[in-house]
Amino acid sequence: MQWFDTAVEYLKNQMTYISAMDLGDIFEIIIIAFLMYYILVWVKATRAWLLLRGIIVIAAFLVLAFVMDMSTIVWLAQNVLGFAVIALIVVMQPELRHALENLGRRNFLPSGLFSDAAGRERELFSEKTINEITKACVEMGKMKTGALIVIEQKESLKDFERTGIDVDGIVTSQLLINIFEKNTPLHDGAVIVRGNRVTSATCYLPLSDNLGLSKELGTRHRAGVGISEVTDSLTIIVSEETGKISVANLGTLDRNLNAEQLRERLQTAIKNQGAEEKSSGRHRWRGRHKVKG
Repeated sequence: MQWFDTAVEYLKNQMTYISAMDLGDIFEIIIIAFLMYYILVWVKATRAWLLLRGIIVIAAFLVLAFVMDMSTIVWLAQNVLGFAVIALIVVMQPELRHALENLGRRNFLPSGLFSDAAGRERELFSEKTINEITKACVEMGKMKTGALIVIEQKESLKDFERTGIDVDGIVTSQLLINIFEKNTPLHDGAVIVRGNRVTSATCYLPLSDNLGLSKELGTRHRAGVGISEVTDSLTIIVSEETGKISVANLGTLDRNLNAEQLRERLQTAIKNQGAEEKSSGRHRWRGRHKVKG
């Protein structure tokens, strides 16, 4: 049978190609597979998944048109392909930006080389601040007062501070509770904390478009996850409906935390910041030592 002979010949050609592969070809296949896997994981977690399904439908239709020799449709598809790619980039601009930001957040380069914190010390929030934030969140949870507290870490949040009102006050539980008290001028929006100070209130945050988030989550939770997707901040959300405390970091949301769990998350953030500061300090000291030598 002709089709069987063709299939056997094809398999022989593939085996010949595989036997001729060297180490570089194997690494290339692994890298491409790795990239494709993470692209699919990223696509499935965003609105791009729906867009991809639409593209698959259009591609299947074009294949059918090609097989059935629909020359006019094939000609139209070939001529609009370039414009379609540009339109796709425009439509996907927010998702592509988030993907590039996540790639830039990876520690491929030496710490502090391109950091906005290079050359300046960043104040770490203290144990007292942790206790004040935890106390405020627990109290607001009991009263079912909605709250959104964004804690700056390595990446600057100044762009988001500009959308709010300057506060510049020391972090205390009384201050946070008063800010988020219902029907007060500052209760709507997010509070940004840098070090031991509340820098701004009523700040606007980007909403997450992650399709994996529960449908029962409201705007406050989506804003908390959204800011954690585009920065390395640690965001605390107190639900106005249930009083439950959640923490968002690096695009993930941990829900229904108690006071001790919240304190542990904040203490972990302090340790991570301290480790980064010590590491960058050692790099700067070594650099100065080499120059002096």
